[in-house]
Amino acid sequence: MKPRILYVEDDQTLSFVTRDNLERAGFLIDYCDDGNEALEKINQEDYSLYILDVMLPKIDGYTLARRIRQKNESVPIIFLSAKSTKDDKIYGLQLGADDYITKPFSIEELILKIGIFLKRSNIDSAKLPKEQQMTIGEFLFYPDTLEIKRGTTSLSMTHKEAELLLFFYNHLGKIAKRDDILNQVWGNDHFFASRSLDVFVSRLRKLLKADPNVKIENIHNMGYRLVVGN
Repeated sequence: MKPRILYVEDDQTLSFVTRDNLERAGFLIDYCDDGNEALEKINQEDYSLYILDVMLPKIDGYTLARRIRQKNESVPIIFLSAKSTKDDKIYGLQLGADDYITKPFSIEELILKIGIFLKRSNIDSAKLPKEQQMTIGEFLFYPDTLEIKRGTTSLSMTHKEAELLLFFYNHLGKIAKRDDILNQVWGNDHFFASRSLDVFVSRLRKLLKADPNVKIENIHNMGYRLVVGN
């Protein structure tokens, strides 16, 4: 089946060109030009991926992202917005988005990133092996189902969170250098990817805070280290 994508954008000209290219690339596109209509579709339908503008009539993209995350913790969300400050981008990631692309943008880059996120949605077995369970302190980490459990409590993760935690787990007790993380998890070491890494580390710390013996330490001018112990 072709992946279904919900694309929300109020610029009619831009949306026409973008939809045409995405459909030519093999995606099924449901399109909305305002936040109210988009919210109805979010509540009623399940999609493989969401592309959201931030500045929308009636309901903004940030609010839509919150609703999507309430419904599904792991489905990929890409913001596509003219709001281009660092604070805008970081806020979008803090809401749970997987990426934030600023306008004007390259359609080739968008299609590439959609492909990457959809591949991760299907669990790339090279990175997230099936039926694998990992113990991290009091947690059980299941990268194949994007879950982390502590006792009877189970929390869902985004694909990027799971991929980053898997990287830290594979370097347990060792320093994971920023450049290595960025190149292997993000695919580049650009400034925005670096800022994005900090946000995702913060998100992982919130997931792991229930066990005080599990910590992701900052290693000054080097990177991070996942440690388990007293």
